[in-house]
Amino acid sequence: MEQDILPEAVQGTLHYLMAQAQIYWDMALTPGWRQYQVLIVLALIAVSILMRHITHARWEHWARAREGWPKWRLRLLVQVLRRLSLIYFTVFTWTVYAIMREVTWPSRSYLIGAVAKLAAAWLAIALISRFIANPTLRKLAAWLLWIYATLAVFNLVDDAAQILDSIAFDIGSLHLSLLVVLKAVVLASAMLTLARMGSGLAERGLKGNEDLSPSMKVLAGKAVQVLLYGIAFVIVIRSIGFDLTGLAVLSGAVGVGIGFGLQKVVSNLVSGIIILMDRSIKPGDVISLGETFGWINALGARYVSVVTRDGKEYLIPNEDLITSQVVNWSHSNRFVRLDINFGTSYDDDPHLVRKVAIAATMTVDRVLEREGMKPVCHIVGFGDSSVDYILRFWITDPTGGLTNIRGNVFLALWDAFKAEGISIPFPQRELRLLNDRLAVQMAEGQSAPEDGDDLGSQSRGGAAQLD
Repeated sequence: MEQDILPEAVQGTLHYLMAQAQIYWDMALTPGWRQYQVLIVLALIAVSILMRHITHARWEHWARAREGWPKWRLRLLVQVLRRLSLIYFTVFTWTVYAIMREVTWPSRSYLIGAVAKLAAAWLAIALISRFIANPTLRKLAAWLLWIYATLAVFNLVDDAAQILDSIAFDIGSLHLSLLVVLKAVVLASAMLTLARMGSGLAERGLKGNEDLSPSMKVLAGKAVQVLLYGIAFVIVIRSIGFDLTGLAVLSGAVGVGIGFGLQKVVSNLVSGIIILMDRSIKPGDVISLGETFGWINALGARYVSVVTRDGKEYLIPNEDLITSQVVNWSHSNRFVRLDINFGTSYDDDPHLVRKVAIAATMTVDRVLEREGMKPVCHIVGFGDSSVDYILRFWITDPTGGLTNIRGNVFLALWDAFKAEGISIPFPQRELRLLNDRLAVQMAEGQSAPEDGDDLGSQSRGGAAQLD
C-alpha cells in the first residue's frame, strides 16, 4: 500500500459523511412536511418518556409477581423493563406511520417510517445482544449492528462498504480491509455466541440422560464444546480469506517447541481424558488423596475439583490422580466400613462389653443395620492395662463426613458404659526413689520421716518440696 492511499480514502470519507449530514440537516430545517415529521418524532419521544414514568411502577409490580417463570424468561423481562421508553417509542412511531400512510401522501411520512424502522432495529439489537456473555464483545457487536441498521434504513450500506473496503492493505494474496475486519468481528461474535449456547444446550441434554455415566456426560460435553468452538474458529478465519493450508508448516515447526514447554499441561489433558474414559473417578465420588478428603465437585480438562467438609475446594491436577494412590470411597458402591478401637478394664465382663458396644452403636444415626452390615465388636488383644476391642460398623453416606460419625459412636459408647458401670482404664505411673537420700523440707505442722519410712508414701501424704 502506497503512502497517499490511506489519507485520500479518509479524506473522501469525511467529505461524504459531511455532505450527507448537511442534506439531512437542511431537510430538518426546511419548512414543510419534513420539518413537521421531525417535530412529530420529537413529540413521540417526549410522550414515550412520559409513558415510561407513568407505567413503570405497574409493570415492575406485575413482573415481581412472575416468580414461577424460568430464569431466561425473567432475565428477558428485566431487559424489557429497562427499555420501556424505546418500546413505547417504537410502538407509537409505527402507529403514527401506519395512520399517516393511509390519510396522506407517502412522502409526508417518509422520515417517520425511517425512524420507526430504526427504533425497531435498535430494540431488536439491544435484546439479542444480551445473549453475548462477554461484556466488551457484547458492546462492540451491538454498536456495529446499530451502525449497520442505521445505514440500511437510509440505503447507505453500499456506499459505506465501498469506503471501508478502500481502507485496506495486501499481504501476499490476502486482501485485508477495514470492511473485512468488521465483518469478521461481527461473525466471530455471532459464532462464539452460538457455540456457547450450543454447548450449554448439549451439556443440559447430557445431564438429563440417565443411560450415560457421569464421567461420560462430562467427556461428551467437553467434546461437543471443543467441536463447536473449533468450527466457529475455522469459519471466522475462512471469512477473512486466510488460507489454512499455510498453517501446516508453521504448526509443525512451532509445535515441537511448544511441546517441551507444555509437557505438564498436555499430561494433565491426557490424564483427564483417561479419567473420563475409564470412569475410575466421577462427579460425586468421595476420595482421599494424601491429606485431602472430600467429594468430586467437577471434572475439568486440567484438574479435578475436590470439595472438603470444611468448605475448601482443592484443584488437584489430573496427573496426580493417575500416578498417585487414590482412595475412592464410592467407586463401585457407596458403602463404607469404619473401625473404632477402645479398651475396658479387666474387671469388666467381655461378653457384656461387646453386647453393650453393639447396642450403643446401633442407636447412632447413619449406622446401617441391614443384614451383613450390622455393627460387630471383637476382642483384639490383652493390653498392659486394658482388654482391647475393635468395633466395626457400616455407613452409606461418606459425603456426610467420617470424623463426625466416629465422634457420635464414641459418645454413644461413653454413655452406655457409664450406664452399665463399665470402666475405661488409663495408664497410671508411680515414681519411687530407692537408695538415695534427699533433703526434704516439710510443710508446717508435719514431722520429718524416719529412716525406715517410705519417702514416696510420705510425699503423697503431705505437701513436700525437694531442694
